[in-house]
Amino acid sequence: MTGLWGELGLPDAVVTGEETVLPGPFRVAHAASQTIAAATLAAGELLRLKGIEPGTVSVDMRHAAAAFRSERYLRVNGEPPADPWAGLSGDYHAADGWVRLHCNYPHHAEAVCRALGVPDDRDAVASAVAGRNSWDVQEAVLAERGAAAAMRTREQWLRGEQSQALAQAPLVDFSPIAPSPARPLSTSDRPLGAVRVLELTHVIAGPVAGRALAAHGADVLHIGAAHLPVLPTLMMDTGLGKRSAHLDLRTDAGRDRLWRLISEADVFLQSFRPGALAGLGFTPERLAEARPGIVLVELDAYGWSGPWAARRGFDSLVQMASGIAAEGGLDKPRPLPAQALDHATGWLAAAAAMLALRRRTVEGGSWRARLSLARTGLWLDSLGRLEDGGELDVSGLLTETASVYGTLTHVRVPGTLPASNPRWENGSPLPGADPAEFRKCSGNARPKN
Repeated sequence: MTGLWGELGLPDAVVTGEETVLPGPFRVAHAASQTIAAATLAAGELLRLKGIEPGTVSVDMRHAAAAFRSERYLRVNGEPPADPWAGLSGDYHAADGWVRLHCNYPHHAEAVCRALGVPDDRDAVASAVAGRNSWDVQEAVLAERGAAAAMRTREQWLRGEQSQALAQAPLVDFSPIAPSPARPLSTSDRPLGAVRVLELTHVIAGPVAGRALAAHGADVLHIGAAHLPVLPTLMMDTGLGKRSAHLDLRTDAGRDRLWRLISEADVFLQSFRPGALAGLGFTPERLAEARPGIVLVELDAYGWSGPWAARRGFDSLVQMASGIAAEGGLDKPRPLPAQALDHATGWLAAAAAMLALRRRTVEGGSWRARLSLARTGLWLDSLGRLEDGGELDVSGLLTETASVYGTLTHVRVPGTLPASNPRWENGSPLPGADPAEFRKCSGNARPKN
């Protein structure tokens, strides 16, 4: 075993198709096939624990690449949904280079306007940025609790403290939280049948992880809040197979209800900014006390140590900060042909959850796995470069699913697992439309606690 799968203790999979299906020098299609295969292989290992031979896992490179751009191909009743990018979001030319502002959420747009002293107007923002140093713009926006990143070269990033901190961390950082007895898997013939997942995430990596777990049979309950903004297009794309409930964690009642859900959960998947949930009392240790044997999977932007560990960030910002957008020395940023750091981290997080469940079954214990977009970016960088490819053909890769929004046309679940191919049982829900409770299991599908 070599490469990613070997590092995760997984067997080999079969990858088919050509890699040059996406434009750009980075090996995005290769990364897509590797991470999707990792999650599918991890699902197969859970079947093996149940005495079910999983068969040979395979991933088609074109299908994997399409899955990494799933939000681009979503249609609702045949029509494209609203563009998720808000008016102020984008790349701006500063006095010394480029800076990207992420304004998809209203409070982040307000932070930019406060930092620059301008109204909510793209021309006004562009004029203000043009007169400043890109790093100064970044720091001013961050000081106002916004999200921004100045474009740096690869060399600048690799020399920096944050990159060096990331280089010391594994791609997926597993650690035990507390001992507990081993817990058997259910008798379901699906890898994650009767597994309960609490998902407290937002765009895009965390929701992709939850969507992948749902595809392998998990009961995934996404927890949001009525007072928090959402991006409907991305919710529709990443909500397949899930249910959605609202809890207000600012209140005692909301926190108490979440603790009751935790006491029934197998996996707790979260992408809050580092320290945010712990500040509300939801520390790894307390989670393990409330639910011995719980698997905690945590995602962030820039890593879990180093000077940027608590910094707000999104895929497009990490691409700017880490030199990915500056690849080739172009006179303007060139983003990856997909939100690849998000999608790769999401599929790796799903694999991590299933690998930790395997450890819980064999060894017992409560487990923690931590991943970050920037660490995934270092891995992508390490894969080397290739010549530019063409534009992706998605013919034969789309399917339709009924939902409360109408008929969703979307990318089929990638990855073949012969003994139990992944699938989504339902279309995406409306945010907060479901009760804050897990589905009831019948018979002996779920092992006794």
